[in-house]
Amino acid sequence: MAKEKSKAKSKPAKSLLNNNSYNFLRNYINNASPVGFESSGQKMWLDYIKPYTDSFFTDPYGTAVGVINPTATFKVVIEAHADEISWFVNYITAEGLIYLKRNGGVDHQIAPSMRVIIHGKKGPVKAVFGWPAIHTRLNNGDKETQPKVENLFLDCGASSKKELEELGVHIGAVVTYENGYDELAYDYLIGRAFDNRIGGFMIAEVARLLKENNKKLPFALYVVNAVQEEIGLRGAEMIARRIKPDVAIITDVTHDTTTPMVSKIVQGETACGKGPSLTYGPAVHNKLLSLVQDVAEKNKIPVQLHAVSRSTGTDTDSFAYANDGCPSVLISIPLRYMHTTVEMLHKKDVEETIRLMYETLLTITPKTNLSYF
Repeated sequence: MAKEKSKAKSKPAKSLLNNNSYNFLRNYINNASPVGFESSGQKMWLDYIKPYTDSFFTDPYGTAVGVINPTATFKVVIEAHADEISWFVNYITAEGLIYLKRNGGVDHQIAPSMRVIIHGKKGPVKAVFGWPAIHTRLNNGDKETQPKVENLFLDCGASSKKELEELGVHIGAVVTYENGYDELAYDYLIGRAFDNRIGGFMIAEVARLLKENNKKLPFALYVVNAVQEEIGLRGAEMIARRIKPDVAIITDVTHDTTTPMVSKIVQGETACGKGPSLTYGPAVHNKLLSLVQDVAEKNKIPVQLHAVSRSTGTDTDSFAYANDGCPSVLISIPLRYMHTTVEMLHKKDVEETIRLMYETLLTITPKTNLSYF
């Protein structure tokens, strides 16, 4: 009896990203880019994207833009934000301890025992969030003291205010967490500030793919890495007025709601590893959203759906309502543990989100009808 022919194994899909891509992502995540102090990260991002664009510019507050086909009159934006949540030095005690204010929506509950960098006038200063030992906290029966902004402090080893001044620490110095990029099992990545430097990475990769695949766009593409999203979408507000785009594709993170203590009833159902999330909401242009959904279906890109009741809470709102109005869409990547030092996402979602933006750009033309009437 003849042996059965072995079935041919299907080849795994070729990755859109290469080692150089992930090296850039690692360095980009590990670099501090706090709200209002994004310039070092923006320089790194511009250096990476310059070979894939025809020109670039920055605005007075540090938003960075690479442009492809800049002479075209029809303008399309793909956008992310570059800033990360952080702290400000607010008060220094005579004993050399440091009290803080928030810079963006930083979570005070994760702070105790964290390692941080104080970005002072003389360079980085290492410090920790000091926190009393558990033995000393149980002084109210079983009710423990909870971390609050008012009782959190930094200790860098200085024993006086003068010693801190000698290190270059000053009121208004910005403080970022130390924890950086790492890889976990099953293609998960972790790091601080994936919200939303993963977006800056993805739009840079879209530009790279367009260049390496020799794609000629019938419009000007503005690849925008905006500042100051975390304190009110301010960078997007400024750059939208400057560029005056005809279409905007925004990418940001959204909550993975499959982990404990997150209500799907409130937040909806979104999971890492199941593709980018598309948002329904007033700022999202329905015809542009429908186009993106058609692109996803045509290219077999899995997507998830999400709804917001008013604003998206992302730079989508700034672009949608800028100037005379700009058809805008939000393509989000699922993220676990947002605004912590262990934000977690899945490599598959990174690649699928890049692919969805890339294929959408190849579908849009200046003649694409986005009118409701």
